[in-house]
Amino acid sequence: MSSTTSGKNGTWRNWAGNVATRPAREVTPASVEELVAAVRQAAEDGLKVKAVGSGHSFTSIATTDGVLIRPQLLTGIRHIDREAGTVTVEAGTPLKRLNMALAREGLSLTNMGDIMVQTVSGATSTGTHGTGRESGSIAAQIRALELVTADGTVLTCSEKENPEVFAAARIGLGALGIVTAITFAVEPIFLLTAREEPMPFEKVLAEFDELWSENEHFEFYWFPHTGNTNTKRNNRSAGPEKPVGQLAGWFEDEFLSNGVFQVAQWVGRAAPGTIPAIARISSKALSARTYTDIPYKVFTSPRRVRFVEMEYAVPREAVAGVLRELKAMVDRSALRVSFPVEVRTAPADDITLSTASGRDSAYIAVHMVKGTPYQAYFTAAERIFTAHEGRPHWGKVHTRDAEYFAGVYPRFGEFTALRDRLDPDRRFQNDYLRRVLGA
Repeated sequence: MSSTTSGKNGTWRNWAGNVATRPAREVTPASVEELVAAVRQAAEDGLKVKAVGSGHSFTSIATTDGVLIRPQLLTGIRHIDREAGTVTVEAGTPLKRLNMALAREGLSLTNMGDIMVQTVSGATSTGTHGTGRESGSIAAQIRALELVTADGTVLTCSEKENPEVFAAARIGLGALGIVTAITFAVEPIFLLTAREEPMPFEKVLAEFDELWSENEHFEFYWFPHTGNTNTKRNNRSAGPEKPVGQLAGWFEDEFLSNGVFQVAQWVGRAAPGTIPAIARISSKALSARTYTDIPYKVFTSPRRVRFVEMEYAVPREAVAGVLRELKAMVDRSALRVSFPVEVRTAPADDITLSTASGRDSAYIAVHMVKGTPYQAYFTAAERIFTAHEGRPHWGKVHTRDAEYFAGVYPRFGEFTALRDRLDPDRRFQNDYLRRVLGA
């Protein structure tokens, strides 16, 4: 769906098209036993192993010249435990299929990101998140997971079983083993009322603490070259259900958010000088609206315009300062940025390498449309983020290395020590992991 391959041993490319890899061979296991056999065979052949999801990462976190494991046959729900409030799902299951299946069972995850084409293991292993005052990333909702380690052992971990592995493997970067199943906390399905409305940039920043504390889920988009934002608040609702009408939904979500936006990107690429004017128009095109629906229909939205993204988590109290610096940088530069900047939050969690590990966080994401030069913009933005001890999203573009991470993650050494224990021969290593975790 979002990743592409060609030929039996062809080139694998990610969704954004900025990463490509040619594995020695591809394996599509239909069971955990077949996956174990593939890992053992790779060891005998002296090959590295990487599992890949739907290719929604913008980094080369899943690339390998060894054995590429494709999880599309490891899908579906294994078990629902209504008493415990959990669902156990195979690692290759796309989030969209999980969300729809849970809804049919009258259940839902508490929080989710805004894209749902990723596999559950790909999304959690890279720390994919939505926005929330009390509810954290998708990985923070994990209650147990099953992992195939480098020697072919199938390890189950939770707070009670192998707790030190559980602390790290929920966001394991593919460095500790291959996740084969995940048990998520779920709850009876509920309704969310979404309120979307434009708001001036300075007003959002001045009132950010209130907007954050008064809403279960608050996020906003700032349109560079303008003083305009679009805000979104999602809160639980007693109902009744009032979904976006089909025509209005098509107009706002498809025509404006994807169609007109795509045309604006084409025009902006052809004539970058027009971007500020386009930004002023498009930042005013989306009017205020309110609707009530089940969670995945409120949290997630289609993304048809392909882009490249960098996102950093900064301490939540630093968010206004960081955004003002970002705006000042864009305003005084010759950059032409046609993609809005997305701002979300997450509460502190206890996952070793979570971007929200041990601190309440705000996420600031910068995007550029696929095929446009993004380096100058991302480099300038990254300089601002890192000055605030920012932690980059593991699946999005960044230039940081192990030395930097050792400084911004207090438990970094805990993760690398566990990796030494579980994968001493670096069966799951690739260039990306060598850079971010050290050799």
